[in-house]
Amino acid sequence: PKRVLDAEIPVAGGLDPGAGWQLWQAPEWEWPVTTLPALEAVRAAELQGPTAAEELDHRLRRALFAESRCISLRSVILDVARECEHVDAAALASCLDEGGTRRAVMEDLATAREHVDGSPHVFLPDGTSAFNPGVRVRWEGEHGRGFPVVEEDDPAVYEGLLRRAADPAGASVAG
Repeated sequence: PKRVLDAEIPVAGGLDPGAGWQLWQAPEWEWPVTTLPALEAVRAAELQGPTAAEELDHRLRRALFAESRCISLRSVILDVARECEHVDAAALASCLDEGGTRRAVMEDLATAREHVDGSPHVFLPDGTSAFNPGVRVRWEGEHGRGFPVVEEDDPAVYEGLLRRAADPAGASVAG
């Protein structure tokens, strides 16, 4: 929900100021009412390859969190796609218009409800996972009404996760 993000963004932004996150700057009525079209677009970009999907996913998040763009709108999604080096925006538009990725997104949602604790949640090839790796947060006050307090931030944890991901057999990898 927006009120949770409004509390989290300044805190998360402080962990990596270079990411450019900011509170929503556009009129309130332009806030995205859904992310379903953006999720479908990323799934459609996967048909163009993992690099295209990752680039579009990153750019859509930036459009929302750093640029205050309404990523529920097809026109905004396609504008963002045109900004991506590895995404064929015309092919993406065609795929979105055909509606072929909705089922995959809904299957992702079912999986997420069962296995994902929040974002980010990293899953490794060995079957283990890490929710919000390296960061320990508590809420001061009621979740969504109070504010998050970062009690620990250790970006070094990602090196260990990458090593474990690169060596799924787990051969003497510390981390």
